[in-house]
Amino acid sequence: MLLLIQYTLIFASVLILVALGGCISEHSGVINLGLEGIMVIGALGGALMMKYLPADTSAFSTIVCTVAMAIIAGVLYSTLLAVACINFKADQTIVGTALNMLGVAAATVIVKAINTAENPDNVSSEIQYIAQKKAFLVNIGGFEFNWFMLLALVALILIAFMLYRTRFGLRLMACGEHPQAAASVGIDVYKMRWAGVLLSGALGGLGGLVYITAGVSQWKFEVGVAGFGFLALAVMIFGQWKPKHIAWAAILFGMFRALSNVYSGFDFLASMHIPSGVYNMMPYVISLLVLALTSKNSRAPKAEGIPYEKGMR
Repeated sequence: MLLLIQYTLIFASVLILVALGGCISEHSGVINLGLEGIMVIGALGGALMMKYLPADTSAFSTIVCTVAMAIIAGVLYSTLLAVACINFKADQTIVGTALNMLGVAAATVIVKAINTAENPDNVSSEIQYIAQKKAFLVNIGGFEFNWFMLLALVALILIAFMLYRTRFGLRLMACGEHPQAAASVGIDVYKMRWAGVLLSGALGGLGGLVYITAGVSQWKFEVGVAGFGFLALAVMIFGQWKPKHIAWAAILFGMFRALSNVYSGFDFLASMHIPSGVYNMMPYVISLLVLALTSKNSRAPKAEGIPYEKGMR
């Protein structure tokens, strides 16, 4: 049971961070379907930082540098979405899909090139961070606490406060609800949407780092992040674009994902002899059912996905 809680919290942390990123972007009026690709690039940035950090780097420095690099990588990659969708008015669904495919392909090529340069016989897309990963973990009475769990909670509180208690957050949401009205009172819609997409990239990149360090000490980038970006979008929709509801939805989906890791530890589940693949599918099957049942009551920002041009009505 303790292991189930542990995995549930770490997977929920991933979903909270990435879903909050999608929430912020859509509140600004831009649909970010590229979260999957942003997660991969953020994970790549964090993994490379861990790979090249000196062995004697302190735990605190390892955490700060790795988190910072994942955020920077996510932000830089999300600028592609911002330029294409905000400045050039490209179709946001197509751009997001392209970013997902490009992210996995680019990460795979980069890692293989690095590994081949170090050892011509190594053509894998794998990066190891066995020793560095220990900096993020603290054992508390058999429970493996991960600092990312606390980071996700802090991010949840800060994002909720920002959206509903600050001028910036209210202006951001105004741009996603009625950009023309926001512009009429002096709000720069372009800047607010850029801010929303870049914040989304920062959280998505960080979520990618959390995902690849959840229970493993190496990652093959050719496998991407196993659809967690899309699962986070389902969490966001199920949570009705509200941080508090997103947190509860993330815990629910995180629990189903955690079952695929620990089901063998429950006698009644092990005795059923259900293939492990079924447990791996459960979060995605649940997401389809949830979206089918809740999509009619969607409270999405009214102007999401609609390009904005100055002077338009």
